[in-house]
Amino acid sequence: MGLSVEAGLLGPLGEDVGHMAATLSIFLVGALLLSVALVFAPRRSLSNLMAQPRWLLTGGILGPVYVIVLTLATPVIGVGITMVGILCGQVAASLVIDHFGLFGTPRRQMDRYRLSALALILVTLGILPT
Repeated sequence: MGLSVEAGLLGPLGEDVGHMAATLSIFLVGALLLSVALVFAPRRSLSNLMAQPRWLLTGGILGPVYVIVLTLATPVIGVGITMVGILCGQVAASLVIDHFGLFGTPRRQMDRYRLSALALILVTLGILPT
């Protein structure tokens, strides 16, 4: 539900202030909220963050890309199709990650049930009106 609400808010905001400005505003509000939350969070060493493999930090690139896609797609194709499209991409990527055990995750063989679930999402995407 939260992602759909976010898409519904970001679409009009992006149309009014620009897609990049809308994305930046969402992340600034999020950074402010996280800064306040860190005051009350259990203390951990931030120095450990820089000791992590750099590829683990690339997840920070995906957030803004996702929000920009929401901001651009929602006014054009609507919240419903945007969300089903994102779900389709998420499931497809998840199947690949599981199948090959990427990023240190346990391997889970791609089978007909998983592929059927993806196919049903693709069918849903195909029958939704724009």
